[in-house]
Amino acid sequence: MLGVAGCYFYFFGMNNSLFLGKYIALFKLIFMRLKSKYLTIQFLFFSFVIFAQVPSGYYALAENLATENLKEALHETIRNHVQFSYTSSNTDVWDILKETDRDPNNADNVILIYSGISVNAAQEYNSANGWTREHVWAKSRGDFGTAIGAGTDAHALRPLDNTTNSKRSNRAFNNCTDCEAITDKWGNTTGSYKDSNEWSFEPRDAVKGDVARMLFYMAVRYEGFAGDPDLELTENIFSNTDKTPVHGVLSTLLEWHRTDPVDAWEENRNNIIYNSFQGNRNPFIDFPDLAEHLWGTAIGASWTPQSLGTQKYKARSVSIYPNPASTVIYVKGLAYAASKIKIYTMTGRLVSTVNYRELEAVQQLDISKLATGIYFIKIDSAVAKL
Repeated sequence: MLGVAGCYFYFFGMNNSLFLGKYIALFKLIFMRLKSKYLTIQFLFFSFVIFAQVPSGYYALAENLATENLKEALHETIRNHVQFSYTSSNTDVWDILKETDRDPNNADNVILIYSGISVNAAQEYNSANGWTREHVWAKSRGDFGTAIGAGTDAHALRPLDNTTNSKRSNRAFNNCTDCEAITDKWGNTTGSYKDSNEWSFEPRDAVKGDVARMLFYMAVRYEGFAGDPDLELTENIFSNTDKTPVHGVLSTLLEWHRTDPVDAWEENRNNIIYNSFQGNRNPFIDFPDLAEHLWGTAIGASWTPQSLGTQKYKARSVSIYPNPASTVIYVKGLAYAASKIKIYTMTGRLVSTVNYRELEAVQQLDISKLATGIYFIKIDSAVAKL
């Protein structure tokens, strides 16, 4: 009996000093398993490709600007885009989320944001077993509801079960102090919490940065022009009945943005929304340091792509082998000293960490316990993140 399965490793990087363009190196590891009564043999076939992520010149308007001028330029860059209905017989938000949040291990499913659980995408209208659409920027914070525009912007909408959606409500995002664990409609522990002492919600660790960057996007995209709400970030926590167009907690969002950096799941969503649907991008996924220039440690400093950017890694500089392989893979040719090599699932769950052995030219990663599927390799160092 011959079975075929696949593991995909996305390998990507950032550099804090020099912008050379955002690149992702895709490592495609295809395992062919030949099973008999006595042995299992795995054959590993390896292919390698590099492709650019951010369109050239997309952020040209924002270069060399600071603070409010920078925010205005980013708004102008992303505001003109295709808009979709919340529910329609044509392409609508349901359809978009089925693409942006598709489970890479099951094409019929979507991943729920606050739990990471995979559910059948076709069950969007089934309140018992299905999913709904979570407005990460709560639609009552500005009272825009599901109106085309802020209420249907895919950059800030994610799949979620009805029960968790209700428990999150329109709570601010903050680190909880009196934490009440959230369980979903099926009784699963989600890893997210609501606070019993204040009207706030703390999502699971793997998506804290995602949440922050979605709110950053909304605060820049929707500035009160052409009938749009004027959305702003705040340090305050408002009651559930308040419809003021503000969301918080800003300092917590900045903390989450720093501690949960952009991952390939976010990159993929950003690219799908840009290439296939809306035609605009989330700047804070492409250039995370923009948040510091608008609200954080670099307020008043002029921004250029060189202020964050990414390090271009040439295809010849890194290789993964052997072929065949069954229990380990090897990473050879890294150009920079690193502290850790990490493997993540598509939902952002860390499944393996290997301490970088600086004196060894070849780094060994144990994959014996990984299920076949799609994974991301992330390499951190003082000078770069891959």
